Amino acid sequence: MRDPKSLSHTRWDCKYHIVFIPKKRRKLIFGVIRKHLGEVFHELARQKGVVIEEGHLMPDHV
Repeated sequence: MRDPKSLSHTRWDCKYHIVFIPKKRRKLIFGVIRKHLGEVFHELARQKGVVIEEGHLMPDHV
């Protein structure tokens, strides 16, 4: 674990699995949009002080 949080009898490391899906799962995420979304997600993570451990931008979901 990278930086586990702890109390007297517990230890944890919170991770989230987030999926974004375009309406009706249309294949919209490619080219310029794909590059822009990657930059947006990394900027948001930086602002919140979190680390994106793994990410995938597919044509029909992120």
